[in-house]
Amino acid sequence: MLSDAFSRFARWMERQSGRPGAFVTAFLVVLIWGVTGPLFHFSDTWQLVINTGTTIVTFLMVFIIQNAQNRDTQAIHLKLDELIRVTHSARNGMIDLEEMSEAELAKVKRSFERLAKTAECLDHRIDEKVERAVEREVDEELDERGLPDPSDRR
Repeated sequence: MLSDAFSRFARWMERQSGRPGAFVTAFLVVLIWGVTGPLFHFSDTWQLVINTGTTIVTFLMVFIIQNAQNRDTQAIHLKLDELIRVTHSARNGMIDLEEMSEAELAKVKRSFERLAKTAECLDHRIDEKVERAVEREVDEELDERGLPDPSDRR
């Protein structure tokens, strides 16, 4: 019950603190505090008010932000798990990556880096083949029409 209440409160705070009105309110508080400095002779108490207030807000917002991040991360993992599950060529072993040790994650990362290098080499080869094929097509078309090859002009 307490967990549900905190989750509802955290989601509400998350939405409120992300709105422009929250920024304007915070800005006005700081502005009013700054303007009242001469009135309080820039005393230690005057400084303590803003320091204490911002410290308390920051401390509490850490928990709100962490709750939001945990929830978002969990939702993203579930969505990715579903995509992996329904993609026939995907490896189901990827579903629980977040449960792996750092060493296991590093091994998977190295595997993907090797795949990326291989794919990059293949891309270059494919690009070269496509470029040669297009050049041949252009040359054949120019020959059929009896037109000179523009690349021969120098």
